[in-house]
Amino acid sequence: FSGTRFLTFPPPSFSLRWYEEYFGNPAWMQATRMSALIGILTVIVATPLGVAAAYAISHSQTRLMRSLHMVLMLPLIVPIIIIAIGIFFVYAKIGLIQTLTGLVLANVMLGLPYVITSVVAGLQSFDKTQEMVARSLGMNRLRAFLTVTLPQIKASVFAGGIFAFISAIDETIIALFVSGGQYQTLTKRMFTALRDEIDPTIASISTLLTAASFILVLLAMSGQKKTA
Repeated sequence: FSGTRFLTFPPPSFSLRWYEEYFGNPAWMQATRMSALIGILTVIVATPLGVAAAYAISHSQTRLMRSLHMVLMLPLIVPIIIIAIGIFFVYAKIGLIQTLTGLVLANVMLGLPYVITSVVAGLQSFDKTQEMVARSLGMNRLRAFLTVTLPQIKASVFAGGIFAFISAIDETIIALFVSGGQYQTLTKRMFTALRDEIDPTIASISTLLTAASFILVLLAMSGQKKTA
């Protein structure tokens, strides 16, 4: 909120000029729209895949399923720089560098663990006999899940989707490797701008991203509390 071009504290004057600079700059807006699009597409893809994986994991105790669960959790364990380098080399071979598809697929991989963790927790508190009763009355497994189970774990699904969206919006390292051109994300543009000079516009964008993430987390938590 400083009125000067240099980052000083306390600020000699207060101003909204850097927010105006952000919203009035076509390049910043293009990067913001691209990040939002990637986040939305990530949620659309990662949420149903995560729900399906969580359902399979919670209903099976086989070694194969436990191994699959561990593999899907690896993006939370392996250092992100190693993942980014691996994705870069794979994408370079199949031509997905600087493509929307490549960015979405990478963020889906990073977002899946959040969806799976949230939905598995929701399924653990759900009485599975209700679904079994529905199936005994003639419903197939898919219809029983959609009509009986899903409405009761929707808060967990919603929370997982929100965290997947936040992960996609905030991701920087992978974006540095595989995004560019018209598919440049907001975080990569921020990083690139920092190499040239310290622009107070970046501080205003960081404030907005922090506030947006905080609000989304509050929404996820409030949804889970209402269900509880």
